[in-house]
Amino acid sequence: MKRRTFIAGLSSAAAWPVVARAQQPAVPMVGVLNSISSVGRARELAAFRQGLNEGGYVEGRNVAIEYRSADGQYEQLPVLAADLVRRRVTVIAALGAPAAVAAKVATTTIPIVFEVGADPVEMGLLASLSRPGGNITGVVNLNSEVGPKKLQLLYELVPTATSSACLLTRPIPVTSSGRKICSGGPHPRSRA
Repeated sequence: MKRRTFIAGLSSAAAWPVVARAQQPAVPMVGVLNSISSVGRARELAAFRQGLNEGGYVEGRNVAIEYRSADGQYEQLPVLAADLVRRRVTVIAALGAPAAVAAKVATTTIPIVFEVGADPVEMGLLASLSRPGGNITGVVNLNSEVGPKKLQLLYELVPTATSSACLLTRPIPVTSSGRKICSGGPHPRSRA
């Protein structure tokens, strides 16, 4: 009788690691969707990993990160976003306006955190700034509000300037109205 009790106890003890492994939570997987190349966003990605580390998440130990970069080929973003959704990532970090739009189209359930330089309401990412709604939130670089102020400062520093220009690597269609992201309006001293 003692032998049977011992064998039963031993076999249940052998099953403990299997049960313990089954009860451990899965490692969260962060999907990073990048509009441009990872090389072009090296600083942002390093800061992203540092922020995760400060929050107690170390890549490869207690968090997995799936990187997807469009390398400036914006038409690839929907495919890359759909791939992250298929992989069942825990959250999508969208770097750039085109990536944020593609992520929003790809899922309504996975949380999305974006970083954009245009008005997220005008882009259709948020219902409003005060009540964003849905599964998306993020950080906005106030280019549309600060851009005209920078332009005015330029004209104050160089009062003899009669024109200015904005250089873009390629047009980024982010608004349905066709509004240009870099538009600062006419020169303050020009006639419209």
